[in-house]
Amino acid sequence: MRIISFCADGIREAAEKGFYDWVLDQDADFICIQNLKAQEYDLRENIFFPAGYNPYFFDAVEQNSNGVAIYCRELPKAIMTGLGFVDFDMEGRYIQADFQNISIGCLLAPSAYKADSHDADRKKHFMELLQNHLSKVRNKRREFVICGNWNMIHTEADIQDPQANQGVSGTLPEEQQWMDQLFTNLGYVDAFREINTDSDEFTWWPDGDRSRDGWRVDYQVVSSGLKPVIEYGAIYKNQAFASHAPVIMDYDYEMGG
Repeated sequence: MRIISFCADGIREAAEKGFYDWVLDQDADFICIQNLKAQEYDLRENIFFPAGYNPYFFDAVEQNSNGVAIYCRELPKAIMTGLGFVDFDMEGRYIQADFQNISIGCLLAPSAYKADSHDADRKKHFMELLQNHLSKVRNKRREFVICGNWNMIHTEADIQDPQANQGVSGTLPEEQQWMDQLFTNLGYVDAFREINTDSDEFTWWPDGDRSRDGWRVDYQVVSSGLKPVIEYGAIYKNQAFASHAPVIMDYDYEMGG
């Protein structure tokens, strides 16, 4: 099972830069895209609805803002839009495809430019709600893969220049502690880190310059039952489709199993 996750900074712009040309050659079972910055009804071109996939979108109410999509080779049993978070669901931040024994989620967490801003308070509130949600669903008799832009690093190995970004939202100690709890107390797994522990693997470059200030904020977080079946992980950097790079993960998992 191959899953590709990508934060697009606008799906039209990414398409113009060749994202679909590349991703359709990757033989992925799921393609999870965040930050579409477009409404589904405006995406009329065939490129956004490739043959061989069942595409599902969850738009933000606000035009040209956020939005997530998931492309599935197999037909899901159900699609869930939103997380039941009253203050956030209309922002188009989460979509989930449910199958017999596994759910694939696509997440766009809120960002905040300043650590002491209103946006930072909203981000903190969202992450508190998400932690409660992930704590509840881990007891369900199914596996989970939650892909997306979590808008925070886990450790200093996930950022190119920790000192220059000290005190910046996304690198705060309480945010790193949140990730610690996710991977320790709640038992979820950072799939990419099971495969690659290098300290120079980044998925996002805030200023677009890939020679400097890299961050790893795009994760595929999986339930503990999938840890033994993680086979391969890579960040695709040969082409730049956006300020984020796609994350490719392979799992030795049969959908019917």
